[in-house]
Amino acid sequence: MQLSFAKSSFAVVGCGKLGSALAGQLVKAGYRPEGFASRSRSSAEKAARAANIDRFGTIPWEITVSADIVFITTPDDSISDTCKEIAKNNGFKNNSIVMHCSGSLPSTILSVSESLAVATGSMHPLQSFAAITKGTNPFEGINIAVEGESSAVEKAKEIARNLNANSFTIKTDAKTLYHASAVVASNYLVTLQGMAFKLIEAAGISPDDAFNVLGPLIEGTVSNIKKTGIKDALTGPIVRGDMETVKEHIKEISEKTPELVHLYKILGIYTVKVAEDKGSLSESASRQLRTILTIS
Repeated sequence: MQLSFAKSSFAVVGCGKLGSALAGQLVKAGYRPEGFASRSRSSAEKAARAANIDRFGTIPWEITVSADIVFITTPDDSISDTCKEIAKNNGFKNNSIVMHCSGSLPSTILSVSESLAVATGSMHPLQSFAAITKGTNPFEGINIAVEGESSAVEKAKEIARNLNANSFTIKTDAKTLYHASAVVASNYLVTLQGMAFKLIEAAGISPDDAFNVLGPLIEGTVSNIKKTGIKDALTGPIVRGDMETVKEHIKEISEKTPELVHLYKILGIYTVKVAEDKGSLSESASRQLRTILTIS
């Protein structure tokens, strides 16, 4: 099939899961690929073949020099140095846009000569790319955080629309807290569910059945948060002020899975605060729960 490229040209530096997925969807959306560079030549070649072009290699500035948009999708600790090396070797054309896709780093780490009038920005897909199903658009319906110079932000919003994603703008100096929020919502959620699975396994449920047993509760809780908000979605012994149940939890966890007792208590302390905000706990109940949940 012959593709028609009516939009800006682009190059990708760093052909891992995200860079390759982004490139593939940009081509489908009508952006013209200029080339692909990666530390691994085979990764760059694979991305180039998927885009039906033959420009790829391990030297970024040879690939980026003619692109309207350059995406640096290397590991976070390489983004700044990669950008500096490309700029030092005159690898950005005048009036181009340079963006990275890191969730934690601001666009200000992209250092480009002011004489080129290159705009810098970042666009971070708020989604896990742990497993990408072939043939699907992993950006469909997700949210993408964008920040940076105005022309880069506008281009990032355009790209998000063409990827069938939503975009929202954040302040450049808020990038770290934004990313911390995403880590808690995604990574720590996995850790939390791992804790729940371990506890139910200790109660005699097979590991193979753990999600089947807890899954409807997990999904129902997420649905309640969406419908009613955090405070009204909270149920359980702490919000009821049920001290004896919490004591029994701590006793059993300490005996059967002692490595989890501190985490249970830390989560419990924060849950007391949510219950207080909800207005369901008396001062006395709150004080007693905090004493029970204190880490000795």
